[in-house]
Amino acid sequence: MKQQHLIYLILGIAATALFVLFGEWCYELHYVNGFSDDMHNYELNTTVSVITALVPWAAAGIYYYAINSVRFDRWYHWLVVLALVMLITPVAGYMVTDSVMADNGKSYVAESVTFELLNMLWAAVLFVVASFSMRWWSSNCRHTPIPQ
Repeated sequence: MKQQHLIYLILGIAATALFVLFGEWCYELHYVNGFSDDMHNYELNTTVSVITALVPWAAAGIYYYAINSVRFDRWYHWLVVLALVMLITPVAGYMVTDSVMADNGKSYVAESVTFELLNMLWAAVLFVVASFSMRWWSSNCRHTPIPQ
């Protein structure tokens, strides 16, 4: 059974690495002339995809290993952490994107907001991937969000 859990971890890390490597393709779902070109030129797609990968994995790690409490092991507690990930990730991505664009004399407020809405969905997907990859070694929260 432990080998199966290790396979889940490896697959989760691989899926996240693929997201980071091909983040620009994932973000092509939101292509806007000018904005998307500048995102590519300033390599912001890579930066945002790294942020989008790190925040969900860090949050899952904190939930399953730092918090790891019997009082915080229900599915709705997991949803609270998911909601935080879906809030923190686009805010951090927007701050980085807006800062770089402003430094280069550009302003894409509406485009950045809609881009970060898409990014919020990717963060949710990566949080689910991270959760199912690392939950197995948690002593109290391993049954969250779905019992084994």
